[in-house]
Amino acid sequence: MDSKLRQWQLDIERIWSAAAVDYGEAARLAAEIARACDEATLRAAATQALSILHSASPKNADQSTRDAALRRLRVVREVLHALTTPQFGKRQTEARAPAPEQRYRQLLGLPLGRRLSAPEIHRAWKRAAKRAHPDGGGSAREFLEVSAARDGLMKER
Repeated sequence: MDSKLRQWQLDIERIWSAAAVDYGEAARLAAEIARACDEATLRAAATQALSILHSASPKNADQSTRDAALRRLRVVREVLHALTTPQFGKRQTEARAPAPEQRYRQLLGLPLGRRLSAPEIHRAWKRAAKRAHPDGGGSAREFLEVSAARDGLMKER
């Protein structure tokens, strides 16, 4: 999977550094990432960027649509960068890392020892999303992590 992440990062850097962003190529890359990525945060970022990238593709797309597409592409680029950048000084041991379900529950502030209902997960997500959203003082990455946690818990139900 590391080779795919690195290839995607090279592709997005090529698109990003071009004189004019090719939104059609960016949409194709986002669709590929959304379809083939195992990393929930990156998959969520690509999925959320897909529709606005398609809207910005035509030559007659307005500037506000292109600006929104560029912001979404920037989020995908930042998530890819965070995933491919080596984390110096941090131990990468699998034994100490919490299970994904535990990590999701911690992110949403949900109890660990019992079964959760869909409305309960959704309410916890809304609370966490309010503080993690960029408009609420958080960052795009935090918001995507919270959204990925909700999606992961809903799938496990």
